[in-house]
Amino acid sequence: MEQLKALTREQLERLIVDFSKRWLAHDGLWFQAVEQGCGMDEAIKYDREAWERFTVTEAKRIMEFLALPPNGGLEALDKALKFRLYAFVNEQITERVDAKTLVFKMTNCRVQSARIRKYLPDFPCKTVGLVEYANFAKTIDPRIQTRCIACPPDPHPQEFHCGWEFTLVE
Repeated sequence: MEQLKALTREQLERLIVDFSKRWLAHDGLWFQAVEQGCGMDEAIKYDREAWERFTVTEAKRIMEFLALPPNGGLEALDKALKFRLYAFVNEQITERVDAKTLVFKMTNCRVQSARIRKYLPDFPCKTVGLVEYANFAKTIDPRIQTRCIACPPDPHPQEFHCGWEFTLVE
């Protein structure tokens, strides 16, 4: 930890972004290796299984870091979404629709943007996203239900790659 104490605030901010990029690169390379060895369907199956567990771990660690209370509702979820690893390398927005509804949209996803640059179709991440976002939200507060607005391979508007609606059910 001594090496961190010597860094400036600007260096620490750059390091957080770099760590996030490294993690995302590892995730992508892992996926590609499984895809090459087992095919796309199997790779997505294993990716979904990994995300099903990772998202819970990530949510718990974020809750601890931010000292978010259990059952913190949509306010806690909104805060926690801003501290996910990919929040530091992707562009995302949240919007409170009403007292019981929060909408999250990934407006610029590094994975999807890279595919666009390579003239590839969207990566079909919906099956992974369904467990990822639902488990993340339920870990923050079990009363939160998750609905997919749009996520590849579904068609989506130009303004976002994926969108999720979180509803607090009491």
